Amino acid sequence: MNTPFFPPWRSRLAALGRRVQDLRQHSLLHLDQLFGPWLTPGLLAQADQGPNSRDRIYNLRRTFFGFLYQVLNPHCPCRQIVRQIQALFALNQGPAIQGCTGAWCQARGRLPRALLERLQQAVTGALRADVENDAEGRWRGHRVYYLDGSSFSMPDTPELQEEFGQPSGQATGCGFPVAHLMVLFPARSGYLLKTSALPLRTHDVSQAAALHEELQEGDVLVGDRAFGSFAHLALCQRRRLHGVFRAHQKQIISFRPHRRRAAKGERGKPHSRWLKRLGKHDQLVEYFKPKRRPEWMTAEEYAPLPDALVVREIRYTIRQRGYRTRVVTLVTTLLDPERYPAEAIAELYGLRWQVETNLRHLKQTLNMDILRCETAEGVRKELAVFVLVYNLVRRVMQEAARRQGVAPDRISFVDAWRWLRHARPGDALPDLVVNPDRPGRVEPRVRKRRPKQFPVMKRPRAELRKALFRKRPAA
Repeated sequence: MNTPFFPPWRSRLAALGRRVQDLRQHSLLHLDQLFGPWLTPGLLAQADQGPNSRDRIYNLRRTFFGFLYQVLNPHCPCRQIVRQIQALFALNQGPAIQGCTGAWCQARGRLPRALLERLQQAVTGALRADVENDAEGRWRGHRVYYLDGSSFSMPDTPELQEEFGQPSGQATGCGFPVAHLMVLFPARSGYLLKTSALPLRTHDVSQAAALHEELQEGDVLVGDRAFGSFAHLALCQRRRLHGVFRAHQKQIISFRPHRRRAAKGERGKPHSRWLKRLGKHDQLVEYFKPKRRPEWMTAEEYAPLPDALVVREIRYTIRQRGYRTRVVTLVTTLLDPERYPAEAIAELYGLRWQVETNLRHLKQTLNMDILRCETAEGVRKELAVFVLVYNLVRRVMQEAARRQGVAPDRISFVDAWRWLRHARPGDALPDLVVNPDRPGRVEPRVRKRRPKQFPVMKRPRAELRKALFRKRPAA
């Protein structure tokens, strides 16, 4: 008698199918067990009245964790979330009726934005303790924070166009609204402590003062040339913060000792007053308050700023092949050359590129580059949940780094994100991938994958349809 032959890959495929089905049934439960202890007790408790107050299949807690799961898994359709919540409901209260995606979207839309922001603040408060107690992550006794601006896109709806605007050069109906995003990251842990979604045509430094409230006396802010203005340096000094910023390209800087400052109406010379030479391409100068206030400040905010400000200018050369910038000029409020040597400040600014890596994880790995909600309120809700997910991944990286004895930024973000997506309730955190330390790594800023050869939309879709109908031959 011949025994039927079953290839080994069939049994493995069947086991994989059972594993995937098991994960789908327990993913929301895993997030609830992992993320629940971080939340303030009673924050997701059912209320007697208000949005999602009825304890039905889409109650407040299940709706929130369903939203969290949908953000954690890019391209996750609403139909899959409905199945997830039905499976979790069946585990606790028995079989649920077959739901539809419309009911889920309505339940998610009823989530109060204030609740999501309180959840975000509760998680951020728990993470802030890790930052404050991390003595190893301090730079010469100071906590270091990266400040930067970015953007993200969203669906083309009239409300979002009016709220955020779109890039210039795109006709109405041919582009997508884009929001300006401000972020604040601690240097070592990479947590996202503060975000703000603003209209596209918003200058980075206009929101920097609001982010200062998240910092304490003695903290060091590191940013690009957008933050090196007199007004921002004066705001940092008033709050007793330190700044290390790239000097603006329009700022004329000369390291010639005892040079003369530009007279009124004179061009081509520095407007600052030379004070002291600290070393080669290292000096103390005095910046003077411009008579014309910046557009992002009101007259009441600009008036209390001092008439003059002593800062330090440093210039160094990058001699490593592959870097775009050869000469870098910094302006900083760290004036002591013995405690803060120029080489140490240059090395600190060189680590600023970590903020670009953090933004890449937020926008590309987590797929936050394009949000899906179609209202301004929904976009801000979705952004709050993305911040929660990002910090949840960072929390896993922090725990893995503590267990594996490496720096938190060495742990693979992608590996921690995948474990959060696929782990089951009760699974212990495994050893995650540790990225090699590759200082001075050079990669070209090019793309190998060619895009599809389709023309860019330059007229609204309705007009293009009419043109196609006119070209169609008559039946």
